[in-house]
Amino acid sequence: MDDSSRPTVEEYMTRDVATVALDDTVGDVAQRIAESDDFSGYPVTDGRRVEGFVSARDLLLAEDHEPMFRVMSDDILVAHPEMAVQDAARVILRSGIQKLPVVDDAGNLVGIISNADVIRSQIERATPSKVDKLGRTLQNIHDVGTYEERREVALGDLTPTQSTVYADELEGRMYELERGLAEPLVVIDTGDQLLLADGHHRVKAADRLGVDEMDAYVIVLERRVELGMAETAAESDLESIADIEVVDYAKHPLVETTKRLQNSDGS
Repeated sequence: MDDSSRPTVEEYMTRDVATVALDDTVGDVAQRIAESDDFSGYPVTDGRRVEGFVSARDLLLAEDHEPMFRVMSDDILVAHPEMAVQDAARVILRSGIQKLPVVDDAGNLVGIISNADVIRSQIERATPSKVDKLGRTLQNIHDVGTYEERREVALGDLTPTQSTVYADELEGRMYELERGLAEPLVVIDTGDQLLLADGHHRVKAADRLGVDEMDAYVIVLERRVELGMAETAAESDLESIADIEVVDYAKHPLVETTKRLQNSDGS
């Protein structure tokens, strides 16, 4: 499925974000953390502009009277609201953080996205309406009738249409599968092949965990047609899950750090 169908950070982030100010003291913030069941750290802001992040760990060795601007981490990862949620998931998994502040083009805080938000978005992603849209697209482009089925598919019967997956997102998919959280695959049954349209990270994760079958939305073509994704798979020598390459994730263009944002603002 194309990138336009992917949920964005803006759709899943929490907009009402608890923050602390630059001149709030260690003692005050430590008390807030101790009294809260939900927070182990806060973005540090000047107005709405994000200047850093403070965690309980940052407070451990600091004196109670010290202000946040002296103890906070001032070079933190922040995401843009237009970033795809699955890309935010890679950043969260790769960095080991639990929450990623979300800032607009001016560096102002507009929300925060957590690892729980990411898992929720991934579970909800493959909806019947999106499968219907893919079916209608196939009908319009190829003038072919289609119908949908929900069934278990054998992973060994699938032909991938994507040559690479990211190592850190693969870890997230394995985490979901182990806890029964994975969404269905999206598969196109051409009569000759079962083409995997969506779910390459999931099938690679399932294969590593020794899973043989997975739940899938299957779009069945009523007659054989030449699909572009089948041609792409053939040109890329993609015949089975084993042909999908696992690669490390390069830094995403919609991820910034507060340090870089501050430097660009002053230039």
